[in-house]
Amino acid sequence: MIPGRFTYHRPSSVGEAVKLLASLGEDARPLAGGHSLIPMMKLRLAQPEHLVDLGKIGGLKGIRQDGTEIVIGAMTTQAEILGSVLLREKAPILGEAAQVIADPQVRYLGTIGGNVANGDPGNDMPGLMQCLDARYVLTGPGGSRQVAARDFYEAAFFTKLQPGEIVTEIRFAAPAAGHGWAYEKLKRKVGDYAVAAAAVTLTVSGGKCANASIALTNVAQTPLLAADAAKALVGTSLDQAAIDAAAKAAMAISNPTTDTRGPVEYRRSVLGVMVRRAIARAKSRAR
Repeated sequence: MIPGRFTYHRPSSVGEAVKLLASLGEDARPLAGGHSLIPMMKLRLAQPEHLVDLGKIGGLKGIRQDGTEIVIGAMTTQAEILGSVLLREKAPILGEAAQVIADPQVRYLGTIGGNVANGDPGNDMPGLMQCLDARYVLTGPGGSRQVAARDFYEAAFFTKLQPGEIVTEIRFAAPAAGHGWAYEKLKRKVGDYAVAAAAVTLTVSGGKCANASIALTNVAQTPLLAADAAKALVGTSLDQAAIDAAAKAAMAISNPTTDTRGPVEYRRSVLGVMVRRAIARAKSRAR
């Protein structure tokens, strides 16, 4: 289908974008890469009267280290994440997740900010950001504030973003040197959302799991932090019994729906497989 009529705006600064969004109110939507919003507009599921394109704001791009933290500008594309030497060295799970988002054409335009801000439970980066305990920098008419990714998502397509606010940066502590990581995702075909996916990071000391973090994608109305699943690993040698306990705990908090990707029972079972695989691969990478 063809989107409804709208007025197009292309601000050159964050301040200008925020001012436009605040003045235009609920009739305006920010546009990042467009791969979530434009399809909804074509289906007339979203009909904004104004689009505020953030693509000209250069300050919203880039990947850098700030002390012990990694900082990613919201308009950084998935392709730029894949090409980042810093992320390959410090947080390689980001590249692993970006590699299975849609296809190369989408990754060249799709942005990390759009992926996390939309509130779509099928998007890959929100769960990963919960796994990394990331914080989103939100900028609006009242200035900037930070919200933890673990607190940001309220329901499908509902987030902590206030009217006039946009995500400008994503910040997280660089994972410990020698940590293990993995992002496991099952999808029906290239470009599809996950049937279920799991992100895992962990560290090993003296042959035992010292700490772990596990988050789940597309098995509920929001991404899920599987805190009990992670606790099941800590203090263990990451043997099969511990991995099975973690998978069971992750499955217990999931609440998938029956859809074209399969019935509830299948999707919950697939989640268990993804968690087991992710933990095993993360263990093999931990040093």
